[in-house]
Amino acid sequence: MNLETLTGSNIISLVPRRNQAHFPALAQVEAYWEALRNTRPMPTREEVDPRGLTDALSYAFVLERIAPGLAKIRVAGQHLSDLMGMEVRGMPISAMFLPEARQTLRDHLEACFATPATLRLTLAADTGFTRPALEAQLFMAPLKDRDGRPTRILGALQSSGKIGRAPRRFTIRSVKVNALAGEVGAPDAPLAVPQRHAPGKRPAAPEPAKPGLRLVYSAED
Repeated sequence: MNLETLTGSNIISLVPRRNQAHFPALAQVEAYWEALRNTRPMPTREEVDPRGLTDALSYAFVLERIAPGLAKIRVAGQHLSDLMGMEVRGMPISAMFLPEARQTLRDHLEACFATPATLRLTLAADTGFTRPALEAQLFMAPLKDRDGRPTRILGALQSSGKIGRAPRRFTIRSVKVNALAGEVGAPDAPLAVPQRHAPGKRPAAPEPAKPGLRLVYSAED
């Protein structure tokens, strides 16, 4: 049974709550990134402190953009090396994906940098002898460099299941893209100052309130 919350025309899935139980490292990295950026489009690479990711360090990584749609791993936790059976620092992140998934990954990596946007990918590993079924999720969020450009990514990759014989490479099952507000490369926007109304002129009436939340249940086939 699917459980979703409906407000106006926007449907908000409650699946992320279940994902937090299966992939807690992604939830921690995303919450840390959100806390760093506060009301800005994104934080800077210099603001990232490993001490804020203590429980997720094994799954966390930092990417550097090297070309449109391409990024190499600058820093990586041990879990990524365990999945590949080798040290992954310096490798392109695409090396962790099957060939048929790499173009999709490149397209979404470029969206992460250029839109900019955060990404959450649902993954499945290749299977075979001594390679049991393995699912994973990948979270990526952009970081600004000193010139204000998004050239780094803070992310996390966590799998669920036995790794088996490495390397384990992934295909992409689904992608969730969350575009960020604000202009890329522009200074952080100042707080809005309320406008003063001319004497004798009444302010515009507020917009009517949106309808309350309704729970929508739908049975899966």
